[in-house]
Amino acid sequence: MGTQSRREMLFNALYGVGGMTLAAQMPGGGIFATPALADTFVDPLAPKAPHFPAKVKSVIWLHMQGAPSTLDLYDHKPELIRLAGQEVPPSFLSGVKTSTQGGVGKLFASNRTWKQYGESGAWFSDLVPNIAQHADKLTFIKSSTTIGATHDISILKLNTGDLRPGRPSLGAWVTYALGSANHDLPAYVVLYSGKREPRSGSVNWNSGFLPAVYQGVPFRSGASPILNLSHPELMGLQEQRDDLDLLRRLNAQDAAEHPENTELQARLRSYELAYRMEGAAPEAVDLAKEPDAIKSLYGLDDPASKDYGTTLLRARRLVERNVRFIQVVSGELEAASNSEARDWDAHEDLEKNHGAHAKAVDKPVAGLLTDLKQRGLLDTTLVVWTSEFGRTSYGQSGNGRDHNPWGYTQWLAGGGVKAGTTFGETDEIGLQAQGKKVDTYDLHATVLQQLGLDHLRTIYMHDGRAERPTVVYGAVVEELLA
Repeated sequence: MGTQSRREMLFNALYGVGGMTLAAQMPGGGIFATPALADTFVDPLAPKAPHFPAKVKSVIWLHMQGAPSTLDLYDHKPELIRLAGQEVPPSFLSGVKTSTQGGVGKLFASNRTWKQYGESGAWFSDLVPNIAQHADKLTFIKSSTTIGATHDISILKLNTGDLRPGRPSLGAWVTYALGSANHDLPAYVVLYSGKREPRSGSVNWNSGFLPAVYQGVPFRSGASPILNLSHPELMGLQEQRDDLDLLRRLNAQDAAEHPENTELQARLRSYELAYRMEGAAPEAVDLAKEPDAIKSLYGLDDPASKDYGTTLLRARRLVERNVRFIQVVSGELEAASNSEARDWDAHEDLEKNHGAHAKAVDKPVAGLLTDLKQRGLLDTTLVVWTSEFGRTSYGQSGNGRDHNPWGYTQWLAGGGVKAGTTFGETDEIGLQAQGKKVDTYDLHATVLQQLGLDHLRTIYMHDGRAERPTVVYGAVVEELLA
């Protein structure tokens, strides 16, 4: 076949499955329709057995982008309120080596009202009254720490375990270790609200040195989650099927000669997954048949929470369809007038910033927990509220907070965790974690444990080195587990 005719054929086939954009963004897998090719390829996304019985089937990873001040949400500190406006006592600054933005300000307490909820007596501020109703479902980690205090590198560490691009994300490790439980949808989906891709973009759901087939698939907002996914009007289904089969045969020949080219192998499988997803993906995120009561539960009837609520309702629908790892990134607010207000990054005017963002996520997150529970899905789903770091006890620009990697709060809810409990604490002003600290590596090891995976035995050989999700660190936080 001549070069020109092959080029034309490739163009036609790519057009039939949605174009090169889809091919680049859509790793996936599945059983090939052509028997000869089924014998040639081993499906890398075939379901795999865990190391031991799993407590959960799916993870919903809620990343609060920009880093909220958990001091103003979950970590009630009467001493901080008492000392507000004073200089930080030197004893609290031991181990705080640097301020990330511009010096240590005076202690700052925002204008919050605090109350205890549930049998656990957990403290919540008036910013999250709906999440507070689920106090006895939550497992708090109040001694969270990380490395780095700039967003881009700390977000990378949160999602991949490293401060530099190149390592697989946690979702990619899960997909590599367990495969897919749904033939028609990706095993690892990324959802985000707002019109822009999250900060740092695809490096946070990349497969790194793992084969490209394991990277996350971003779903956009709107009726069409993936660009150009719909079936071309001028091409019949059989014609499209024939083009795919021919394209696959030609690429399979090249893949056999270059087995190290995982990008090509991932692209081969992406065409098949795209073909199946033409119907499955739009249906999975279509909320038209959801009852009004469920939409209201997620806050879709309130402009302030509609965007994020829609994202979390889609996350629940993906859990129902056995998607293993759903990475949800809170996005910018439609009403944001400047970049500082687009996420939780409140270096100034924390009251206005957190008031808006808490209203955007509070009801949807509470709705997700209620919905999962009433459908019997919470026992098999792990919900993780997390962030790249926390925020300081001292103020910045008078009424904001700086970045804080030394002590902040995260929480878990769902299968196999000790609901209604708190692990760890920060000091009396909420600046540094005390006692046993929980690093990102420990959180990753614990999430993998709930999926039936030993992080020490989840291994991929790369450049002669046995790589694992937690690098050379991390331990399961047994105190969090039921």
